[in-house]
Amino acid sequence: MKVLLSTLNAKYIHSSLALRYLTAFCKQSGQDITVREYTVNNGLLTVLSDMYACQADIIGLACYIWNIEASLELANLIKKVQPNAVIVLGGPEVTYQPEDILHSNEAIDYIVLGEGEQTLTALLKALAQGEPAQNIPGVACRSTLMAANCQPQVVGNLDDIPFPYHHEDMVLLKDKILYYESSRGCPFSCQYCLSSATSGVRFLSQERIISDLSFFIEHDVKQVKFVDRTFNARKEHYFPIMKFLAAQTCRTNFHFEIAADIWDQEVLAFLRDVPPGRFQFEIGIQSTNEQTLAVIKRHNNWSQIVDNVSQVRDYGNIHLHLDLIVGLPHETISEFAKSFNDVYQLQPAMLQIGFLKLLKGSGIKRTAVDHGYVYMDRAPYEVLANKYLDYSQIRKLKILEEVFEQVYNTGRFRYSLPWLIALSGKGAFDFYDRLACRWEQQGYHLVSHSAKTIYKHMADFCAEVYPQVQHEYREFLKFDALMQEQGTVRPEFLPWNQINQAAADKWAEAKTAFWRDTECVRRYLPDYEFTTWRDIKKQYHIEVFTVDIPAYLRGNEDLTWRETAVLFSYQNAKPSYQVINYDDFWS
Repeated sequence: MKVLLSTLNAKYIHSSLALRYLTAFCKQSGQDITVREYTVNNGLLTVLSDMYACQADIIGLACYIWNIEASLELANLIKKVQPNAVIVLGGPEVTYQPEDILHSNEAIDYIVLGEGEQTLTALLKALAQGEPAQNIPGVACRSTLMAANCQPQVVGNLDDIPFPYHHEDMVLLKDKILYYESSRGCPFSCQYCLSSATSGVRFLSQERIISDLSFFIEHDVKQVKFVDRTFNARKEHYFPIMKFLAAQTCRTNFHFEIAADIWDQEVLAFLRDVPPGRFQFEIGIQSTNEQTLAVIKRHNNWSQIVDNVSQVRDYGNIHLHLDLIVGLPHETISEFAKSFNDVYQLQPAMLQIGFLKLLKGSGIKRTAVDHGYVYMDRAPYEVLANKYLDYSQIRKLKILEEVFEQVYNTGRFRYSLPWLIALSGKGAFDFYDRLACRWEQQGYHLVSHSAKTIYKHMADFCAEVYPQVQHEYREFLKFDALMQEQGTVRPEFLPWNQINQAAADKWAEAKTAFWRDTECVRRYLPDYEFTTWRDIKKQYHIEVFTVDIPAYLRGNEDLTWRETAVLFSYQNAKPSYQVINYDDFWS
């Protein structure tokens, strides 16, 4: 029998690890399997047409919160045009309460629960041989739901599951994020997470992992995301892997979800010398409210998190991504503001504000009534209100989250934000709350934005709320634009030395003299050789500021009015700046 396994990914750059695992495992039994991946943005009729061309006898769909509604509709369409095809669903969205899916969707024949490699193999074998599939553990169907609460895990060694990637796959996967797991399960029991529904952690062998990761490095993969729920749960497992990856000569970035408070000093010392860009850490803080953490069965050693995250952040070689969740039990707006301010002071590269989703099978959904949860009936089951936050507050936090993505997480205002927030004097959350209120008043939450319009919105906000410093702030915005946008974005409203191509640069003579003095320039750029003005314009930029921003960034308490010439360099991937000494410029 011909089998087609498919899914609707959230984005084009994503790839499905699950489909590849299932295919690799089932092919060991001689199954004829084709894999097709689409995205939720593909039209269902287009997907249907492509799948129909495969003329598969059995069609399996992997279901998640981002694609469940579209997957069910797709299954119904498939049954209309291929009434004899057997349709099988799997994935976290159908593993829990499968009877509801079966009762309301006549097109679905079977649902594979839990980890599917062995279960799907058994199901395909039974269907091929015309044997009954009703009593296979982990399979739910209409005739019997006795297996509905059985969510089997793979029995035996995880190494028995073949590596899911092959040389011939890599051309199609070249521009996509690849996913990998070195373990299954989680040692923690966070009640908002599906990992709390299972217990124990199982690991692939070190030999297998090193072999698998060598494959990615060999194929120059851009990014590999580990899907391990807590990658650093066991030091004897994760530390050798990190040492191996740090020692490689490659461009591949490896993303891990980790718990920062269980790093020890040996690990912290090791991380200091990891090649820049090699590792990326996602750290789920979720909340700093102790009552909230107790209810969701999560323990954070906050003082240890602060110390460890601050230390690794200061190394400057590892991207840190921290998470907060809106809507957790016992977290009022004031408690969330405190959690936000606590995490914000760690200054991660990215701080993600997520909104609680009451997932099927999660512990928090079982206690939803206790906390007065109101949430979406359909995926993604996002919280709308509870005892601690009403909808008006969650709505405001939604707008704040959008603003925060544009202003902080883009890294666009790295230099001006600390100064502006310090000026407000009421903390980071109050600042972003006020910014979000203006954002809504102006209707910005309903339209898309370019980089230049974001700069203008920030300048207008400052002019309205802090009019006494709007000139200084615009100078700061120039500094941000030159550092964060590689010099390619220069909003016209800012007070540039050269306002436009037709205008004369006030400091043109001094800048020309500087670039012609090779000996002088080499004090700042040791390898400098004058070639052409075009090359200089492409690689460098000199801007004269009316306030001494570099001195403030070095630790001066006040922003001093002083004409300051700053040399920006774009030779490397990361822009840099230097202050040009007075005698080297104005003389």
